[in-house]
Amino acid sequence: MLAKRIIPCLDIKDGQTVKGTNFVNLRQAGDPVELGRAYSQQGADELVFLDITASHEERKTFTELVTRIAANINIPFTVGGGINELSDVDRLLNAGADKVSINSSAIRNPGLIDEIAKHFGSQVCVLAVDAKQTSDGWKCYLNGGRIETDKELMSWTREAQERGAGEILFTSMNHDGVKTGYANEALAELATGLSIPIIASGGAGKKEDFRDVFIQGKADAALAASVFHFGEIKIPELKSYLCSQGITVRL
Repeated sequence: MLAKRIIPCLDIKDGQTVKGTNFVNLRQAGDPVELGRAYSQQGADELVFLDITASHEERKTFTELVTRIAANINIPFTVGGGINELSDVDRLLNAGADKVSINSSAIRNPGLIDEIAKHFGSQVCVLAVDAKQTSDGWKCYLNGGRIETDKELMSWTREAQERGAGEILFTSMNHDGVKTGYANEALAELATGLSIPIIASGGAGKKEDFRDVFIQGKADAALAASVFHFGEIKIPELKSYLCSQGITVRL
């Protein structure tokens, strides 16, 4: 059985790590390079760095920060935000990133998924999906959760898989920062309906939430932010706990 991955996520705005609730009310959480280094030393399996206002502000993710991160950590990391074309991917991979995460640009131009997969390999392309549960089902959103689209969670992720996406990073906007557990029902549906790995995001508040997302949600990886940034859960303790629950993790 493949080991389940624990992935701290660093949302970056103006060069600093921030964290909010339901995508708003952001507060400072520290220097992204220092946090990244600490997580790498604590046993995180991977890291995700998201420039959360890049698409909204129509600018490129900062290459210089990616270079600094790569020099300070020794685990794989993914970078997202403001990636609109192949040259952006090339620039970030050359700066040291292992994967790129695309969201708004993929919804606007689904062919970008095909292009990234063809030029760099599926393993480089992570499709990030920010979705909200509505009366009409799970709807996908653009620009950091600001704009609703007509794309539905299952059909859009299925299309992305067919186009060559290597992983799905699904954030439930309903659960983001609320700390009451992940969207396990939707995650299980994704895990069952797709053949590529699913990274769960949005809702971690306690160690049991990680257990549940792997068992009930069938996720391959669990991403979290504030519980790690503010020291509420320590990664070594979390991994020990998961082991005690019969979940395979890398220690």
